[in-house]
Amino acid sequence: MTPALMPFAAEPPVINEAATAFMLIASSMVLLMTPGLALFYGGMTRSKSVLNMMMMSFGAMAVVGIVYVLWGYSMSFGNLQDGGGDIAGIFSNPFHLFGLSQLTGADGAARLIDPFGVGVWIPEYIYAGFQLTFAVITVALISGAIADRVKFGTWITFAVIWVTVVYFPIAHMVWGGGLLSGAEGGLSAKLFGATDGVASVLPIDFAGGTVVHINAGAAGLALALVVGKRLGFGKVAMRPHNLPLVMIGAGLLWFGWFGFNAGSELAADGVASSVWLNTTVATCAAAIGWLVVEKIRDGHATSLGAASGVVAGLVAITPACGALSPVGSIILGAVAGGLSALAVGLKYKFGYDDSLDVVGVHLVAGLWGTVGAGLLATKTGLFYGGGWQQTVLQVLIAVISLVLSFVLTYAIALALKATLGWRISDDAESEGIDQAVHAESGYEIGGFPASGGRTTSRPVVQAAKAEGANA
Repeated sequence: MTPALMPFAAEPPVINEAATAFMLIASSMVLLMTPGLALFYGGMTRSKSVLNMMMMSFGAMAVVGIVYVLWGYSMSFGNLQDGGGDIAGIFSNPFHLFGLSQLTGADGAARLIDPFGVGVWIPEYIYAGFQLTFAVITVALISGAIADRVKFGTWITFAVIWVTVVYFPIAHMVWGGGLLSGAEGGLSAKLFGATDGVASVLPIDFAGGTVVHINAGAAGLALALVVGKRLGFGKVAMRPHNLPLVMIGAGLLWFGWFGFNAGSELAADGVASSVWLNTTVATCAAAIGWLVVEKIRDGHATSLGAASGVVAGLVAITPACGALSPVGSIILGAVAGGLSALAVGLKYKFGYDDSLDVVGVHLVAGLWGTVGAGLLATKTGLFYGGGWQQTVLQVLIAVISLVLSFVLTYAIALALKATLGWRISDDAESEGIDQAVHAESGYEIGGFPASGGRTTSRPVVQAAKAEGANA
């Protein structure tokens, strides 16, 4: 998803209604991924933390959606059509398209955009909406690294700052014609030359290996280190409380991911079709890869492992899905599942509390998918005789994305720790963050309400208590 820098056409463009319909559906599917992630993460936490975990995803959706319209799209893609100003190849002018009012013409019609310069014109509103859903899910992914223990207000503040300082610049650098793109002024062109204003070796990140998964994984690691471990980490069993919820969430993520990957083609064409198939088989292979490792290592193939393998495969194929063959996708996915199954145990070895394995799944599988694209791409991959340049470039953009995200996130996290503070009190963490922060619980126990009495009147509750005492 590296748009060309295209000026307005000399003749008025005509909307491609099929592509527009495709993008409306794809954007809606990607938006569904964040509630799906809330279910996936919610089931993986303990019962006393399920609502807070889900609220972190919904809270990210609420604030990032607003921020993206105000200045996020302008920072990421404000220079695509009418020269919004590229600032050192890092981001665009945040005020150029502030609020997106400029996306409606004087006649009231939506402005059209042809991101790839191939004559497929869609309303720029839906392109902005599609990109908005990517920003939302990326922030929500990070929350799994700090489950059970942080202030909700600090998390929401972090979401606004992080998406502005980290996500928008990296999105611009990779997809908006910046330093990590295939533009003439980008890293690839400087290393390997350019032809007709485009890098001779194009970076491969079809739908967000660097922008989404390496970015979120590195940020999750930085936050886990700054926030610190949960009470009892490594000493008390902290098992998922609702595995059916985890599997439902994984299923919704898998469904939404087709909008994520195939939608990044921006049109219902042959490439989108191959992306759909590659996404499917890579995910299947990753689930098998994870289960095989579990069976050999632990003697059991678990439902949590199957769900986690699905996510690992989806993560790995995301950057590579437009460049691989189905067989190459199976190889990529199988390796991703096995690597992630091994990587999730690193937190116990190195002592960082990545609660829901954001590092083990998103960072590790994202790195492998980005680098693996350089090995397995059918046209330029090393294993297909394409030479070493593509692989070297993939390693470079992966490492640069990782370092940028980690360093900037660490600085943001330290600043918030010194001002708002990250941790809830030890008593609140022991009691459960749902009750302490939200005055709610995810499940009714003993017939009492889950929402602090709001759904049941006080006399009824008192009568129930009296009845219990008399019994």
